[in-house]
Parts: sequence; C-alpha cells; structure tokens
Amino acid sequence: MMSLGAIGFLEPWVLAALIVLPAIWWLLRITPPRPNKIVFPPTRLLKGLEDTRQTSAHSPWWLTALRMSMAALLIFALAGPVLNPDRDALPGSGPVLIVADNGWAAASGWRERQKIIESTISRAGRDQRPIMLVGTAAPRQARISAMSPQKAREAAAGLQPQPFNPDRAALAGKLAREFNAYEALAVVWLSDGLDYGGGNGFAATLSGLAGGNATLTIASPQTGALALRAKMDANGKLIAHIIRSSGGARNGTLRAFTARGEQLGEAAFAMADGVTQARTAFELPLEIRNQIARLEITGETSAGAVHLLDSRSQWRRVGVISGEARERAQPLLSPLYYVQRALSPYAEVVSAKGSNIADSVSELLQRQLSVLILADIGKLVSGSLDAIESWVERGGTLVRFAGPRLEQTAGRLLPGALRRGGRTLGGSLSWSTPQQLAAFEDTSPFYGLTPPRDVTIRRQVLSDPAAGRQAKVWARLKDGTPLVSAARRGDGWLVLFHITANSDWSNLPMSGLFVEMLRRITERSVMTSAEAKASPGGQTLPAGAAQQTGLLTPRQVLDGFGRLIAPSPALAPIEAGKFAAAKAGPAHPPGYYGPAGSARALNLIRSATVLTPLPSLAGRAQQISYRVEAAVQLKPWLLGAAFLLFLADMIAVLVFSAGARLLALARRVGAAATPVLLAIAVLAPPAGAQQGESDADRKALEATLSTRLAFVITGDAEIDRVARAGLSGLSRVLKARTAIEPAEPVGINIETDELAFYPLLYWPVREDVKTLGDKTLARIDAYMKQGGMIIFDTRDYQISLPSGTGTRGPGATALSRLIGDLDIPPLEPVPENHVLTKSFYLLSSFPGRWDGGALWVEATPESAAGKSRRARRTDGVSSLLITSNDFAAAWALDDANRALFPVIPGGEVQREMAFRTGINIVMYALTGNYKADQVHVPALLERLGQ
Repeated sequence: MMSLGAIGFLEPWVLAALIVLPAIWWLLRITPPRPNKIVFPPTRLLKGLEDTRQTSAHSPWWLTALRMSMAALLIFALAGPVLNPDRDALPGSGPVLIVADNGWAAASGWRERQKIIESTISRAGRDQRPIMLVGTAAPRQARISAMSPQKAREAAAGLQPQPFNPDRAALAGKLAREFNAYEALAVVWLSDGLDYGGGNGFAATLSGLAGGNATLTIASPQTGALALRAKMDANGKLIAHIIRSSGGARNGTLRAFTARGEQLGEAAFAMADGVTQARTAFELPLEIRNQIARLEITGETSAGAVHLLDSRSQWRRVGVISGEARERAQPLLSPLYYVQRALSPYAEVVSAKGSNIADSVSELLQRQLSVLILADIGKLVSGSLDAIESWVERGGTLVRFAGPRLEQTAGRLLPGALRRGGRTLGGSLSWSTPQQLAAFEDTSPFYGLTPPRDVTIRRQVLSDPAAGRQAKVWARLKDGTPLVSAARRGDGWLVLFHITANSDWSNLPMSGLFVEMLRRITERSVMTSAEAKASPGGQTLPAGAAQQTGLLTPRQVLDGFGRLIAPSPALAPIEAGKFAAAKAGPAHPPGYYGPAGSARALNLIRSATVLTPLPSLAGRAQQISYRVEAAVQLKPWLLGAAFLLFLADMIAVLVFSAGARLLALARRVGAAATPVLLAIAVLAPPAGAQQGESDADRKALEATLSTRLAFVITGDAEIDRVARAGLSGLSRVLKARTAIEPAEPVGINIETDELAFYPLLYWPVREDVKTLGDKTLARIDAYMKQGGMIIFDTRDYQISLPSGTGTRGPGATALSRLIGDLDIPPLEPVPENHVLTKSFYLLSSFPGRWDGGALWVEATPESAAGKSRRARRTDGVSSLLITSNDFAAAWALDDANRALFPVIPGGEVQREMAFRTGINIVMYALTGNYKADQVHVPALLERLGQ
C-alpha cells in the first residue's frame, strides 16, 4: 500500500498510467475538426463570396480538460484509493498475537474493541503474518494456534465479554508455556483499563514472550468503566454507590426496575474530575422500595453496571412488644434493647405507643408486619391470641424470647410444649457449667454461621418431649438441648429463643452472631402481599419456600452485557450456607440462585470492591487508543464522477454535431408542445391518487400470485430490518427443504394495508408501542377470526426476570397494552401432542435467538362442541401465537446465507432448531390440523412402507 496523506492506494502500480496523460492531451489537440459543409450557389455568385465563420484548428480547451480529467479519474479509481487506511504496519516481525480483555469492564466499549481487532487482523493479513486471538476471560480452551484472517474474524465474532473479572495470571502461564519457542512475536493487548492486581506482571509476561523478542502494543480505553453496588442504610433508604477507576467529570442516571421490568424510579449522579465514587439514594415508600429487583446505570451495558436485589435487600417491618416495665430506667437491661439494635440496620422496627399489650398487638398487626417479636410475655388475652394466630397462619413470623414469665406458663403460640421452670447452668446450686453453642446443622437457616467460643448460655427453658408436640430445632447447645426451636403454622412460623432477649440468661444478645441470627429469621419470613410482588418471580412464597439450605442452583444469570439469560447446564450450584461468601466467577456468574420465589442474588460488585486503574506502561510498550477511523473506499465515487464526465462529453459532441439546426428544431418542438403539455397538466388526475391506486393494485397482485410471509411495520428501522431479514432467511430455508416456494417477504401497514392476502403475520412488539385504534383492532380481529395467524414476538426473554408462570419483561407489558382490547381466546403453552410439535419436524421446544421462553397458542377446548366449532372456523389452527424468544433474529441471514445475530445459549444447534420451529409454524398455518387428522394415517403409513 502507498499513502498520500489521509488517502492510501491498494493498487499503487496503476498510478504509473498517469504518464500517458500528456500523450492523451497531444492527441486531443491534433485531432482535426469536423469538415464544414457549404452549399455553393451558381458559379456567377461565387465572385466576391467570403465566409466570415472561422473553424478552430484544435479542440476547445475546456473539452480537452474534461477528457483529461475523465482519464485521470479512471486511473485513480483503478488504483483502489482508500480514505483513512491502516497506514501503519504492525511493529515487530513474526506472528501476531491479539490478547483481548473480555471481562465485564470491556462490555460497555465492546464495539470499539471489535473495530481495533478487525483493523489488526487486516494489517496482519496484508503482511501475510499468522494471527492468534485469545481472551483473558474466555472459557478454557485448547492450544492457541495460528489462523488465517478469515478464521481470525470468525473467532473474533465469537469472542464475547464475560460477567466476571479476567484471569490474566492463568493466561500468562499458558502463554509462557506455548510461545517461548517463537523467534519473534508481535503482541497487541486490548486492555480494559483496570489492574486487578497484576497488570505490571502481565505486561512483563507478554513482552518477555518469544525469548524476549516480542514487541508489545497496549490499547487502553479513554473512559473507564462504571460499576454499581447498593445496600440499605440504617434509615431504610436504598443507597447506590457508583464506582470507577479514574476519569474526568461524568454525569449519569440510575434506574430501578421491578422483577417484571417495570421502572419504579430513577436517580441522577455526578462525578467530578478525578473522583472515583458517587453516592445516590432512592427516596421511595417502604411498599414500593421493596418491589425493586434490579438497579442499572443507564447506557452502561455491562454486568458490573447492574445490581440485583432479592429478599435479603428488602426492608421488613418488624414489630416488637415487651411486658418489662424497667426498660426506661435501665435501657441496657431492657428485653428489647439488643433486639432493636440488631434489627435496625436492615429492618424497620416499630413498637406500640402504649403499655397495654392487647392494644399494642392490635395496633401493630394493622401495620402489615412481616415479623412480630414478643420478649418475655407469658399469657395473652384470648382476643390477642386469636389475632396473632390468624396473622401467623396468613404468613407472619412470630418470634418469642423466654423469660421468667414464659417459663411458668404454656400457650398455643409456641413451637412445642415447655417444661415448667427453667434450667440453670453454672449456678451456685448447679452441678453443670455454662454451655457453648454447637455447630449449626445443614437444615437450619443459621447454617454457615460460626458460633463464637465466648458465647455461653447460663439458663434456658426446656422442651417437654412427653407432650408429643415436637418442633424443629434450629440451634442447639453442645449437650444437645435446644436453643432455638421453630414450627410451621399455616403459611407462617412460630420461633422460640429458649433464652431471654437481654443479657440475663446469656451473653448471646451482645454478640454479632445474634445480629446474623435475627437477620436470617427476618429474611426468611413470608412476605406480605405487597412485598411478594417484588420478589424475583413475583409470587407469594409457598410453605417452606423460604428454607435456604442445601445447594442453590442457578436460575437466571447475567451475561457480559448485563442481561439476564438462562444458565448453562455446566454451571455449578452454590452451597446455601456459603452463599454470602461466594464470589462471581466462571463457575458462578452473577445472577439469581435458588428456587423460584425465594431466589438469592449474587452480584459481581461487592461492598469491598475497588477498581484500580492499569498503571502506566509507556516505557515497556507502545500505547494506542481505541479510536479507529473507519476506512472509506473511494473507487465507487471516482468511477461515478468519471461516468458523469463521460455523459458531459457525449452531450458536448452531440451539440457540436447538430449545431444550430438542433437548436432551431428544439425551439420549434418546444413551441408546438407547450399547449399540449399545459392541456395534459390541467386535465390529468392528481398524480398521488394514480400512484396510490397503482401501488395498492400492484401489492394485491403480488400477494395473490405467490405465497409471501408478511411482517408488521413497527416504525423502528432496526426492528423492521431484522424482521425482514428473518422472514427472508426463513423463506429461503422453506424453499430449500419443503414444497413451499415463498416469494420475498413484505412489510405491511397494519392500519391501511389489506391483511387477507397473507396467511401469516409476524409482529415484533416494541416496548413503547401505543394502544391501537378501534378500527385497527376491528381489522385485526376480523383477520384472526377469518383464518389468519399472527405471531406476536416480545423479544424480551433475555431481560425478563423469573415469575410463577414463566418470565415477565417489558415486552409482555407492551403486548398487554397492544392487544388488551382484542377478543383473545384462552391461551396455553404448546401442549405435548399439539400439531405444532409435528407439522413438519418433531419438536419439543421452540427456541429463537433466546431459548427458554414459552410459545403460547390458543387453548384446546375441553368440550367436543367447542372443538367442533373451532375446527369449522379455522381448521383447528390457532389464530394467535405469542413468544419472547425473538424468532426473526435467529432466522436472519445475509445475502451469503450467513447468520446476522448469535443465538444464546445453544449456538448453531439452537439456530437449526429455530429454523425447524419456523418451518413447523408455516406448515401449521398453511395445512391446518392435517397432521392431527387420523383419516390420513393409513395413507401415510403406506407411503412410509414404500
């Protein structure tokens, strides 16, 4: 390549033809002009005849310049000029190794990284140097081998950001083992700008490859990645912290979403130049704040810019009641002092204003409590007992602490019967010594906590096994006697601490273990109806669902771009007792773990996370930025300009050849045609009406002459482009595999175009779609009831959260708004023996770009009469299909039949199943319930036998 400033030439040898331009100029100058014809009069008139017109001996200077310019443009076009080419060759020699940081911090600028990878591959390909590509956070791979430019581009397209930190140390060891045998090497490190504790060492390893003969080039982003973490403060506010490694002044917005993708609020933040942390709060009522399931930084598409919330982050309302009257005089000895201090960092603690226990119970139960704590209260009046028992059965959690009053009485609101009188350990009249706590069992909600050795129990109340009512033991002393027991009552829990809530019987209330025990009891409490809507999955917890023991399997995980997706089967579960200490990584990506309704959130950014910038490595490597100007091919523009000059030359030649006669003829024709043109302009109908009629007739004719798949034009250019490409790809697959030969798909205006010509409409649903008008709804209703089929695709499975009936995302909300007024029949997920599962291929699932969303069809009537009416109306075909798997993106192919979008998580196998899903849907729409008709079974079996 040869470069002149910002312009480079791919074929510079063609420029040698410029030396012939002087010869062309000379030839144009000596070309004789056309002979001038003169009509001579009779001979006698020749006397004194003198021609006053002069004929030039050479071509006009401007015509010569025009032809010279045309020749020069052709020469420059054939030389392959390129604007902003990759002029700089890669430094060093030998193969080119591209090392790309593909952790979470690289996701927000992933397009820039792809551009610089493409630029590096192009330069290496021009120099005919082998190329190798590896990611620092990529899954474990085999030996790194050299690739051709085409293979390298395919590998680069498959490289995606991961939702965890890169493991540079592991990669450094692998590179050191595999690349020391090279004589020379050019290494390009595309860093994400963060250190992770080993940036200098990793750079030293890269520059030391090939026996120290490697040249290192480091690309660093100009803007650092933003990360997010959140927690509840002591006042119950949701506090979000935005962190970064470094950078200039920056502003942004945080958004809070429910589990169904509905936005609840937003908060702005600002970071001054050099500031690495910003703080903002969400000021929302308790009931609304508990519905927040996801926080994200607007415009920052990475797993680190998303913070997931679960039941542990919800702010419970806890009521406390005590019958002790001395608490005002001696607060450190009061039964509720330690309880309130332990609960206040993560719950709203409320207490009754009066001293009447019955009134206090009535007052607190009206405030939608999640937990009620009674400290050393023995007997309750029957009205209070009934009210508390009813509240517990509806899902409340009652926590009681023992004391002198409770050990002398027995009541209904206890997990088990108690022996009268307590047990003294280590007293002056006792042979026993104070007991320590035993390790918590794996069935206990306290499993994973470590009992301190200095916590001892001096007195306790004991259960009475002879009473026959046994309770679950959540905590024991080392001698096996219970410390905390519990029992299920309806949808709620009865929990008893066999010690007092103050320091009278033990020093447990003064320890940090007491705080964690109360926190876990509060977190596992069955939520109120308002809080249940906020839980991941949006469903009320069933009995026992809050039990967080055993292994928590991944339910939904974040990808590198911060989108919730279905987990890979290779991911490992997390032990419930060790979940609090678990860190996000390849085996445990951030996301939701555990059963539906009580899933726990694992976040990438933790409270102790600090982002450190990559240190300056200017003395060790060449530094470049991620800003790459795209190369522009100038050849088409130069050829177009040469063609225009050619047309100008032709016009000039015609004018010179015709001369004045052409001008006179033009004047006469113009004068004669003017009245005719005026009459046509006056009498002709409006052009718009003719065009409209012709377009409508043309579209109707095309639709009737051939089968076409149609999609609804949404108004979003990108969505419509994907829909057209998807149906075009599906049409090609149908033509190759079936007897159907569909023409190119067509986009229709749902409000104006005729729908009856199309057997199938694909309708991608926009998140901001508006409600349709009554006339449009009537047209759609008539189309569906007359045998048409519409596929509504919400395309939101990757960003939806788990729910009790599948997933719910912004697309589902938009779909409800779009078709809420339609006469929709009852729907159900595709049953096992539905015709869709066997109309062409045998299928058990219906994936698209995403896999996991259900495909909803019209529910099969239970009665025979209903089935008969449906068969007569639509041949048994469902008029409505609803999915969230983004079919069009999986079907989309370019002109070379290459896929335009990746499919997640199944890759090309999933794309094949998506095409089979599309074929089954089209065959189902065209053939009806043919495959379900038992009349044809003998004929089909006979053909199979042949």
